[in-house]
Amino acid sequence: MPEFTALTPDALLELVAGRAGALRGYAVVAVDGADAAGPMTVADGVTELLRSRGRPAEVVSLHDFVRPASVRLEYDRDSEFTYRTAWFDYAAVNREVLKPLRDGGRYLPALWNEQTDRSARARIRTAAEGTVLFVAGPMLLGRGLDFDLTVSLRMSEGALRRRTDPEQAFTVDGLLEYQREHTERPDILVAWDHPDRPAVQAG
Repeated sequence: MPEFTALTPDALLELVAGRAGALRGYAVVAVDGADAAGPMTVADGVTELLRSRGRPAEVVSLHDFVRPASVRLEYDRDSEFTYRTAWFDYAAVNREVLKPLRDGGRYLPALWNEQTDRSARARIRTAAEGTVLFVAGPMLLGRGLDFDLTVSLRMSEGALRRRTDPEQAFTVDGLLEYQREHTERPDILVAWDHPDRPAVQAG
């Protein structure tokens, strides 16, 4: 098993940008991590680096692909099982983002507005040739999604419980169970208990 290598936050962004930038054609990168890990922040940082080097890059948030509240909250508003199994519409990510991007360079940036619980009414976008599209959010791996590169921001139970918003505390058990169930190794595994001092295993 490769050992973890400590590096700075900027060096982590450089590492991911280097791996993502080497991908050919339209490419999709997963930045997997609990909300407390800030996967969107990492994805946005890498996107800025790639754009500064002339490579088109975009970001899609998994939270724009939640299921309607009638599905998410059908049984229990604070159910870790529902959060883990029914909160996010991974099939829609595949159908509306990954497949159309690869097939024709088009994708839907958002499907459902989590705050208003209504359709996001987003328009289909045409991606520039060679766009790297980042999908950022929780529990992305092991969902049958065909990513070209996977990055996982892994946090210990203690760090998750400390850094998760109290209103979202019910998600922690679901996230931990997901980690136990899905052992698929990402291309870049990041120890993320201390975002100012990350460490990586890179395959």
